[in-house]
Amino acid sequence: MKCPGQDTKYWKDDAIFEVKCPECRAMVEFYKDDTTRKCHKCSHRFVNPKMDFGCATYCQFAEECLGTLPEEFVMQQDNLLKDKVAVEVKRYFKNDFKRISQATKTARYAEKLGKQTDGANLALILCSAYLLHVGYVEASKKKNSEVEENEIRLENPAIATEIMQRLKAPAGLIHQVCEIIGKQQANAGVHNSPDYQIVNDASLLTVLEGGLKNENQNEQEIKMLLDSFLSENGRNEALKIIEALSTT
Repeated sequence: MKCPGQDTKYWKDDAIFEVKCPECRAMVEFYKDDTTRKCHKCSHRFVNPKMDFGCATYCQFAEECLGTLPEEFVMQQDNLLKDKVAVEVKRYFKNDFKRISQATKTARYAEKLGKQTDGANLALILCSAYLLHVGYVEASKKKNSEVEENEIRLENPAIATEIMQRLKAPAGLIHQVCEIIGKQQANAGVHNSPDYQIVNDASLLTVLEGGLKNENQNEQEIKMLLDSFLSENGRNEALKIIEALSTT
């Protein structure tokens, strides 16, 4: 059975349309199932701006259905998944704005470090950063006192897996995310994976920033944090934060 969205029997009058080339502004004709078209005037190839890639984002048969997916769309897949994970994490923490802020800042630092690191997998890094502390809600239900990190760690993999499965994330990515957050939560020490190092350092940057802003970290604690960074980029970013917040 052919996907109804790509079957011409179901097409309407707007199935064929023209779009301005983003390079030379010439009009380029698109069919609704074209993933890309080349401009007849300047030869620039660009993604169909009206195509609904929703089903293709996670469908394992996307390339068979739509043809080889353009590089721009592959990037859109990663961005869409990251954004959906961010939304789910906010829903998970509900009105716990402290935890939401922590997850958002960690993801922001992770993205910054990831863009500075050759070969870094941004989708993996950002999903891991957002999901690093899910499990807190379940752990807090089991005790009346303050929840500790090791208690969150016991709940974390199952909750992270459930969120990503609900979003239909690839099984391989789910496994990698759980591996990173499991080792990070366990303070596993130096790890060769740059993706793990980035998530580790992003989490430390969030802790460092929060401690300096609240003035509840002494020089010894700051030094210990600096010694825990696993990448040069992370350590350099930490020094920038210390310099910026120490002068305010």
